[in-house]
Amino acid sequence: MIENMEQKNLIKTARITGLWYLMMAITGILGFMVFHSQIFVSGNPEQTLTNLVELESTARIRLLLEFGIVISQALTAVWFFKLFKDNYEWEAWTLGIWGMVNALVILISAISIASVIGLANSDIGTMKDKVLLIQVFQSIISNAWGIGGLFFGLWLFPMGYIVIKSNRLPVWLGRIIILGGIGYLMSTVIHHAGIDFSFNTYLTLPATIGEFWMIGYLLIFGIRPSYK
Repeated sequence: MIENMEQKNLIKTARITGLWYLMMAITGILGFMVFHSQIFVSGNPEQTLTNLVELESTARIRLLLEFGIVISQALTAVWFFKLFKDNYEWEAWTLGIWGMVNALVILISAISIASVIGLANSDIGTMKDKVLLIQVFQSIISNAWGIGGLFFGLWLFPMGYIVIKSNRLPVWLGRIIILGGIGYLMSTVIHHAGIDFSFNTYLTLPATIGEFWMIGYLLIFGIRPSYK
């Protein structure tokens, strides 16, 4: 009876974790992949400045979505810790801490987006000064997400390890998640080492597959009972 109650509580925790993870995915896709390019034009701070002024409401939606990514990433990390802490304390702490680092990295991007919106729509400074500062902030945003790939990959290692070791989620899910972590690290290092590798973007594909599989499994099945 007690074991059944504990399992029900774990399934509930797993599904809440899956909800936060899903929220992170949705806000990430909308914010970074849909709205970002509508405002920030790579290599063209002048056009970016124009967009920030003429499409201010769209820029603020982009900022709010960045808030959503930060909040949902932090809560996903906390709930993963809650889900695994009783049986895998060290691994759960690692997963939670590295997940929070992801949130902090994205927070840097959010601060920069808020700064450029305020700068572009202020009466302070010349147009030339604004363009220069926007170029700097645009670089910070890009590099926060780019170099952030180090911890976007690292937090997948304890996640995948727990999945494999616990046998409470599909073993191949854990293996693909770890492969995704390796892919993120390799992709980040290759890009910032200035190496021209045409297939670099595909290195993070296993992470995408693994994370959406994890979201689906947590939401639909929760977590399996412990087999002793």
